[in-house]
Amino acid sequence: MKFGIIQERKNPPDRRVVLSPKACKELTGRFLDAEILVEPSPIRVFKDEEYVEAGLSLSDNMAECDVLIGVKEVPMEALIPNKKYFFFSHTIKKQPYNRELLRTILKKNIEMYDHEVITNTKEQRVVAFGRYAGIVGAYNGIKTYGLKYDLFHLPKAESLIDQDDLIKELRSIKLPNIKILLTGNGRVGNGAKEMLDAMHITKVNVKEYLQGEFKEPVYCQIDASEYNTRKDGEQGSLGDFFANPEEYKTNFTRFAKVTDFYIAGHFYGEGAPYLFTREDAKHPEFKIKVVADVSCDIDGPVATTIRPSTIADPVYGYEPVSETESDFKDANAIAVMAVDNLPCELPRDASIGFGEAFAKHVIPAFFNNDTDGVLQRARMTQNGKLTERYAYLQDFVDGKE
Repeated sequence: MKFGIIQERKNPPDRRVVLSPKACKELTGRFLDAEILVEPSPIRVFKDEEYVEAGLSLSDNMAECDVLIGVKEVPMEALIPNKKYFFFSHTIKKQPYNRELLRTILKKNIEMYDHEVITNTKEQRVVAFGRYAGIVGAYNGIKTYGLKYDLFHLPKAESLIDQDDLIKELRSIKLPNIKILLTGNGRVGNGAKEMLDAMHITKVNVKEYLQGEFKEPVYCQIDASEYNTRKDGEQGSLGDFFANPEEYKTNFTRFAKVTDFYIAGHFYGEGAPYLFTREDAKHPEFKIKVVADVSCDIDGPVATTIRPSTIADPVYGYEPVSETESDFKDANAIAVMAVDNLPCELPRDASIGFGEAFAKHVIPAFFNNDTDGVLQRARMTQNGKLTERYAYLQDFVDGKE
């Protein structure tokens, strides 16, 4: 079976790749029936020569491959009919901007596998860039804090080689005795936690965070059960919250009153209450002045995130009273870092980590008759139609919603 590592063609350019030269070499050594061809790329974080040195062949003819593997959406005109594709299609939530992409996939009889829905038998995602979003998001958030108050100037993450370099820069600066709040304890949240721990910032529990005063910077990591409470006053739980989000209301205000810098690394599900609203941000006791919204849900649970920002221009200001964008250095402004493609700033580490998971969970499925159903669960389209699991997208494809 021939696998093709395709060139990323979406703009802005993405330097990540699913499989590094090392991962490709290990896979071809492990699966003797696997052949991997690499489409040349001038932007990929791993140079073409690195793949050649690893024993891979370069090819401009991806049509000879059975399975084509990329990261971002493939432009419709570049899609090769009758092939199997892996990439983030950004269609499973009925994103209107990619409706035509999904229609083209069906029209060209492409068997589409979306990275976002590659799961294990427990329906848990097994390949994701979330950890690296958290790592870069925490770094960028601290960089933003320094810019907001003219305390220090960290280099851009994209100018550094890897996570170790980011940590080295963070250890070179000194934060005042601020309180840092981190929501989420999944891949994103724990990626951000790695960076705070690497700076040797003290972690405190909820009670200490809400009531204590400190002579050093501290952080508190909380999950949904700690910033939401049941509307009926009954004792809630994390499991109950995920099962019945509509029965909950936010309890985030108590944290907003004491927080200087907030890192949003949580997952927000449909029906869950917002963490804070625009009205909440207007309250005199709302203390947060810097937000690193790694989750980046626009006009969503973090009200200060009114648009995504970019790697080139990562920070904007939010003026709570007028609910408008402003200069983030203004005294009344909340500085917002809401870059929506953070792993792109750490392409080498992100590619290596993602590729390790892809090589472990996905490639073997092509050689073991998909014993664990990995391919079956991730297969969105087949024979020009949506598969049963993704039939809910039919009205979206038809333009009825």
